[in-house]
Amino acid sequence: MEKPRQPQVFSKELEKWLKSGHDTTLAGLTKLFEEKSFAIIFLLLMALPALPIPTGGLTHVTELITMLVCLQLIVGRKTVWLPKKWLKIDVGKRLSDKSAKKLVSVIEKFENLSRQRWSGLLAQSWMLSLLGVIIFILTLAAFVAPPFSGLDTLPALGVVSISLALILEDSLIVLVGIIIGVLGIALEIAAGTALYSGITHFL
Repeated sequence: MEKPRQPQVFSKELEKWLKSGHDTTLAGLTKLFEEKSFAIIFLLLMALPALPIPTGGLTHVTELITMLVCLQLIVGRKTVWLPKKWLKIDVGKRLSDKSAKKLVSVIEKFENLSRQRWSGLLAQSWMLSLLGVIIFILTLAAFVAPPFSGLDTLPALGVVSISLALILEDSLIVLVGIIIGVLGIALEIAAGTALYSGITHFL
């Protein structure tokens, strides 16, 4: 039997934190959202390549951090470890007001559609490790996408969806995120194949 609808609190809590102006760094995030730190770090860092915003090359940094955190999830760590330099990254400043509003709006839409479907499955250590592997692969796909090609968007959006699934405890959204991510990888491979064929045709 499905559990009642998830209360719409996370989007409001996140919005309040981003607007607070008080320690919106990764260190502040891990302190505030202890039990959900892994998922929220994935969400905020991969929102940068998933959203149509100028990043000035910052996405490679956030993707590297995401992959490091993924490895910790895979091996079963319960708390996030990051180098002190990375903990000082200010997520609140990296997201413009417009982008933060868009992100919160997306989260609210997920909250409206979400139910706590098979939430117990997402608490299993083996499932968290598996999702860590999937998120790592999708993040790597976003990382290797050619700059300014837009091919990193779908893999990153897949990570965002899976992260929201972990936060909202909805296994169905995990499946949606995986499908989005796989489509992104397929598109990336297709584009790479077409480019290779075009180059070899003229050689």
